[in-house]
Amino acid sequence: MQVAIVKYNAGNIYSVVNALRRLGIEPLLSDDAAVLQNADKVLFPGQGNAREAMEYLRSHHLDTVIRDLRQPVLGICVGQQLLCRHSEEGDVDCIGIFDVDVRRFRPQRHEDKVPAMGWQEITPKGELFTSLPPHPYVYFVHSYYVPLCPWTAAEADYIVPYSAALHKDNFYTTQFHPEKSGKIGEQILKNFLAL
Repeated sequence: MQVAIVKYNAGNIYSVVNALRRLGIEPLLSDDAAVLQNADKVLFPGQGNAREAMEYLRSHHLDTVIRDLRQPVLGICVGQQLLCRHSEEGDVDCIGIFDVDVRRFRPQRHEDKVPAMGWQEITPKGELFTSLPPHPYVYFVHSYYVPLCPWTAAEADYIVPYSAALHKDNFYTTQFHPEKSGKIGEQILKNFLAL
């Protein structure tokens, strides 16, 4: 199986590479359209600023390449947010697979910290989350979130209920980091590779 990771100006890609290697997969890290189009699975991870990421993706025509992919695609963290319609981070239009806008967490109480960091329980549904134990906890680091919407595939609650994961057609996403979420995250990656 050929697994490709979208190479662009967003951090955290190497922790995803290492997680896949632990599963016996040697991924291709590429910004080449043909490599991404011909892969069996594509991962689109990222940490960083949405506006800067979209500027890079557009300048390399990767936004249209990603939008047109037909194999299973997994967006992680900023990758999830960039697959939405628009982000408040830098007030930027994104790739638009999911017709929903990304919003910034607005603290309501003194103890509400942004970015939201740490382990949090999710309520998952769908094929990306088979074989998980009840009440799974996964690892998050984010200041922006996707509201609950028709494509919500897992729900979490921090300040407000929000989408911890999305699914539409061949596009799957997680706001959390499966590559940093221990055995639960490893199972989610295995599930994605088995799609």
